Amino acid sequence: MSKKCFAIIHVRDLNRFPKDTVVEPELLLQAGLLRKRGDEVKLLSDGELEHPLTIRVHHISKNALKKVEAAAGKVEVIAS
Repeated sequence: MSKKCFAIIHVRDLNRFPKDTVVEPELLLQAGLLRKRGDEVKLLSDGELEHPLTIRVHHISKNALKKVEAAAGKVEVIAS
């Protein structure tokens, strides 16, 4: 049985992307926020989101979801 690897991203890390960007794992990899392709991405709530984004991640904490929605953003959960 193999152990799943999660890449942890925080809400504050997403402010580097322009307003209305679709943030998905490939973009996170290009930006240097992910170490390797294939890790599942989990978004946690540290920090604040300053503008709306569409975020595609595998997992998200309840507080992170609230912060994204408070900034008029959207979250799409990617199937694992």
